[in-house]
Amino acid sequence: MTTGFAPADAASRPLHLVDDDGLAGFLDAVTPDQRTWLVAIGFKATLGQLVLLPGEGGAPSGAVFGLGSAAARIRGRFHVAKAVADLPDGTWHLDGPSAAFTPDETALGWLLASYRFTRYKTATAPKARLKAPHGVDVKRIEAIAASEALTRELINTPASDMGPDEIEAAVRAVAADFGAQIAVTQGDDLLPGFPMIHAVGRASPRAPRLIDLTWGATGPRLTLVGKGVCFDTGGLDLKPASSMGLMKKDMGGAATALGLARSIMALGLPLRLRLLIPAVENSVAGNAFRPQDILTSRKGLTVEINNTDAEGRLILADALTLADEGAPDLIVSMATLTGAARTAVGPDLAPFYCDDDRVAAILSAAGSRVADPLWRMPFWDPYESMIEPGIADLDNAPSGGMAGSVTAALFLRRFVTATPAYVHFDIYGWQPVAAPARPKGGVGQGARAVLDALPALMGF
Repeated sequence: MTTGFAPADAASRPLHLVDDDGLAGFLDAVTPDQRTWLVAIGFKATLGQLVLLPGEGGAPSGAVFGLGSAAARIRGRFHVAKAVADLPDGTWHLDGPSAAFTPDETALGWLLASYRFTRYKTATAPKARLKAPHGVDVKRIEAIAASEALTRELINTPASDMGPDEIEAAVRAVAADFGAQIAVTQGDDLLPGFPMIHAVGRASPRAPRLIDLTWGATGPRLTLVGKGVCFDTGGLDLKPASSMGLMKKDMGGAATALGLARSIMALGLPLRLRLLIPAVENSVAGNAFRPQDILTSRKGLTVEINNTDAEGRLILADALTLADEGAPDLIVSMATLTGAARTAVGPDLAPFYCDDDRVAAILSAAGSRVADPLWRMPFWDPYESMIEPGIADLDNAPSGGMAGSVTAALFLRRFVTATPAYVHFDIYGWQPVAAPARPKGGVGQGARAVLDALPALMGF
């Protein structure tokens, strides 16, 4: 993947961006030969229409890309990225009305469009490179693109090559790149302090662990917690094959949180960062935890297990307790937690939970600015009784099938009691159908919105 822009002084050809309103003016401005060509082939500036402009000797002198109408553009993101794979090799620069496209989104989309997962099969990446549009923060966009590439790479890798060991290795590599500190608690060493992480992961031959990265010496304190279930069989409540097929992506929360942490460190943001990843494989064996077991969490709360397939909230609970003990200014958890969230909002929106209206408003606005759409969901207090089984403090999987994402979020909130602001993302982490800048496969959700919101959220 090309995660960088072409040099600013490189020779380049123009990619003219033309919307409905600007079509007539653009046709008047080009050469007579180009106008004749565009009219002859029926260029209408419809969204996604790409036409090469002939130049001397038959080589293209540039290209024209249709942006369509505002009503068409609102139905998607990263529209210009659609052109990247179809443009000839070489360096390009954008030319068009700033009102019709967002330079930051367009520039990032171009870099993201070059991503290909090539670990097991060769794939040809687009050869067209972009000079950064005027006013774009090159360092920031390149850092975000590289971090998103890392997130996608981790999610796309199958569990045979992406277990707890490999998650730890990925975190260690990022830590080494940016001078972060890392500590790991694994295997039976988890028992005294992280009993639910141990319980979920003990049936796998690959040892469960809690990965703890810290970076930064001054500033407000941010703790990220990412669900790292490297593969989820469902445990003894075994998933059917149809539901197990995408479970390599059940560590998408960890991958997204690591990508966000990488962006923060690459940009040198003035804060103290902590990243916690409970990394496990939820497997089936004689020592697997069972339905109706009662586990005692790090916080001391007891949890009745009514479905071993609701394991993500268990490992997050122990990690969130540790995060909360440090009383940071903000905790953000990211997890591919519930199918209910996908039923509610589909794969394209990242639902998030937050009790603080100010924090929620800042995040929602940031998501709109950076083409990382979010949707606020409710910590609905009247549903608290649904996660209280009577025999224990908490139920990990309330019966009835109602409000599954909400009750999971309420469960997690029980483990954050000292931190003034908590945000939980119930993400999907997968692009089911290829779209501009987002090939089918693993994808980060929510990370860009959080990154953009951090100055307002944390006061720097």
